[in-house]
Amino acid sequence: MIEDRIPPRVMIAAPAGRSGKTTVSIGLCSLFRDMGLKVQPFKKGPDYIDPSWLTAASGNNCRNLDAFMMGEKRLLKSFETSSPGAGIVIIEGNMGLYDGIDKNGKGSSAHLSRLLKTPVVLVVNTARMTRSIAALVRGYQDFEPGTEILGVILNNVSGDRHASKLTDAIERYCRIPVLGTIPKNAYLNISERHLGLVPFRESESGGAIIRRIADITAQYLDLDGILSVARNAQEYPVKRRRTIKDKTPRVRIGVVFDRVFNFYYPENLEALRASGAELVMIDSLHDRTLPNIDGLYIGGGFPELHLQGLSANRDLMCSVVQAIEDYLPVYAECAGLMYLCGGIRLNGRLHTMAGVIPSEVVLSKRPQGHGYVHAEVAGHNPFFAAGASIRGHEFHYSRLTGPEGLNLVLNVTRGRGVNGSMDGIVYKNLFASYLHIHALGSPEWADNFAALASGEKVHEPYLYHSQRKEADNG
Repeated sequence: MIEDRIPPRVMIAAPAGRSGKTTVSIGLCSLFRDMGLKVQPFKKGPDYIDPSWLTAASGNNCRNLDAFMMGEKRLLKSFETSSPGAGIVIIEGNMGLYDGIDKNGKGSSAHLSRLLKTPVVLVVNTARMTRSIAALVRGYQDFEPGTEILGVILNNVSGDRHASKLTDAIERYCRIPVLGTIPKNAYLNISERHLGLVPFRESESGGAIIRRIADITAQYLDLDGILSVARNAQEYPVKRRRTIKDKTPRVRIGVVFDRVFNFYYPENLEALRASGAELVMIDSLHDRTLPNIDGLYIGGGFPELHLQGLSANRDLMCSVVQAIEDYLPVYAECAGLMYLCGGIRLNGRLHTMAGVIPSEVVLSKRPQGHGYVHAEVAGHNPFFAAGASIRGHEFHYSRLTGPEGLNLVLNVTRGRGVNGSMDGIVYKNLFASYLHIHALGSPEWADNFAALASGEKVHEPYLYHSQRKEADNG
């Protein structure tokens, strides 16, 4: 058996969110890349925004690792396939280190670190504490046996004296190195507006922001020490996987990928290519008509930031509407769903959208759906078999008004969906929902999409792309 080995790796985690782990992870990806290392980033959880920055900083696609959506076996396959060949693997955790989906911490960053035999460097917000830092870190060291915390980065440090007290306490009681002390307000001009709320593609100055983060990180972190932690990770041999070539393209699937719609897992696009699709990128703000395509994928994003531009491009909207009326297979997630509704109302003003779905979208200041979703397919639709179980996630500040007459086919047992209990709007060959899925968790999705686009009958009683002219002429 030919083996590969998972390269040096480290998880950047924290006791809680907003401790600085994303900024540190971006800085490390950029700096190790500058050192000539091939950096493979991963993000624990379903988030799209942090991976967009990690992708830009590292120069390689950041891949999500989410046991709930993907299942452990497929998660491991993704990790073991994507990691070999890298010089270092950087995994950014999410939330607090031990926060999972149940009281036992299932699916936590700590759980993931043990699964992947990866040591942890803990980023701690040290505001208003000195010796107590040791109690906090020691508690994290001892909480779950097998979780290897091999270093600490101190963030929000008030000065040299504060740093000295913190470092002395950790070295005395925790017996692990301090791998960096980041002063208070070091990242002051790099706000959450840039990192936590806006994807890299949306940022006007993303490259400059990454460069600034890297400069600060280089100044205050022990890069050699962090590399040493990564190189001390446990041996992780894996069987070399056979490379599976994509099928010869048999269909063209349009993907709306631009500043508005850019929430796509790399694996979803790769799965479509592997299923025989040539992907044709479409810009919702500038393209005036759909190209010659056999299917359309409209992913997530922030349409609320581009309402005027979207609404002004009526030509493309009319082209999309006509294609849907002509039974083109269309899969729309969250922002894609919003785009296909009658309009989006923000601050009392209604911005006209495509109008295929006879509902109005109202944006709120608080999330209307946030977290993991479990749904059962309760009705006929073009993409999923009746009775199938689907896992994914949702995060939206919008809600639909007047959804009572919609054809909803997903029974939501965890999450909110369109109306609190249902999701998955079906009209002809359109499937639109608030649900984001991952291709590794729903492996039939890409094959079904490509089959639909090629005119195959996947699920009755729907008409498919190759039958459109027959239906029109019948």
